[in-house]
Amino acid sequence: MIAFHLIISAYGFWLPNDPRGSWSDFVGSWELYKFGPATKVNDARNYAKDPHDAALRRAAKNALKYPPVRFDDVRRRAIAAGFARACDEAQYRCRACCIGHDHAHLVIARHDRQITVIAGHLKAAATRSLTDSGVHPLTGHTGKRGGLPTPWSEGCWKVFIDDDEQLASAIRYVERHPEKEGLGSQMWEFVVGCARV
Repeated sequence: MIAFHLIISAYGFWLPNDPRGSWSDFVGSWELYKFGPATKVNDARNYAKDPHDAALRRAAKNALKYPPVRFDDVRRRAIAAGFARACDEAQYRCRACCIGHDHAHLVIARHDRQITVIAGHLKAAATRSLTDSGVHPLTGHTGKRGGLPTPWSEGCWKVFIDDDEQLASAIRYVERHPEKEGLGSQMWEFVVGCARV
C-alpha cells in the first residue's frame, strides 16, 4: 500500500439509511430511523448515481438535528487552510485534493498514522479554520458539548492504493471531480506536485 484515496463528508451528506446504500451498520438517531434501518453495503462501488427514492432521502435530511452542511467558495478556502495546517503539522503528503459542496476527496501518501486518525486530524484542523474565519456552517447551533456542532459526518471512506497505476488514476479522479460539481479546477498549495496558484 502506497497511498489512500480519502473521502470525508459534510454533516448530512450521506445518511446511514440512504436508499442507495451506505457503509453504516446502524442508525443512531430515532428521527432518522423512522425512515428505515441502515442500508449496509459490503463493497466499494460508487452508489451515487443509482436510482432511488429521492423524496425519501430529502425527507430524512429534513429530519436531521441540524441542517445539512454545504460549502461555498469562502468555506472551501477555509477548509483548505485547515487541511494545509494539518499536512504541515504531521507531514502528510497530499497528492490531490478537491473540496466540493458537501464532501472532500484527498489522495494521501502512506504515513505512520492510520488513515482514520489522519481523517480526524484533517477534519479537526478544517473545523478550527472555519471557526477562526467566522464561516462555520453551523453557526447558531449548539452541539453535544455546548460548542458548535461538527460540520463533518462521522468516520470516513477510504480506498487503499497499492501501485503507481492506481495512484495516477486516483489523482486524475480527484483533479477532475470539481468539474462534476460545477466548480472550477482546484489547485491547493499544500498538494505535493501541484502547480502553485
